[in-house]
Amino acid sequence: MTGEATTIGRITISPRAIATIACQAAIESYGVVGLTCRNLANEIAHVFTRKPGHGVNVNVIEDLITIDLYVVIEYGTRISSVAASVANTVHYHVEKAIGLPVAAVNVHVQDLRISDTEIK
Repeated sequence: MTGEATTIGRITISPRAIATIACQAAIESYGVVGLTCRNLANEIAHVFTRKPGHGVNVNVIEDLITIDLYVVIEYGTRISSVAASVANTVHYHVEKAIGLPVAAVNVHVQDLRISDTEIK
């Protein structure tokens, strides 16, 4: 847990809360179709738990926050641009929401999704 001391007590923010913020910011980014887990075992576990922050891993070590995102991107978009945009968007939204610096946002492109378009 990450936190900060105030004059009236301590505020702690769980990695799960940070993951939820990061997940929402990533999903709303242009070119992102969805998030997925790093491996099949985690994907199967997600089917049963439906936890928010699916496809997001948050590590907090001595108030250094590192976020790993596992995304599915729309086919036909520039992958490097979408990944950089997602990293910047998540970095901004998490720092804005929790008021603590984010050390790194790592975007792992797991798959590409082709839209359902009619082929004539």
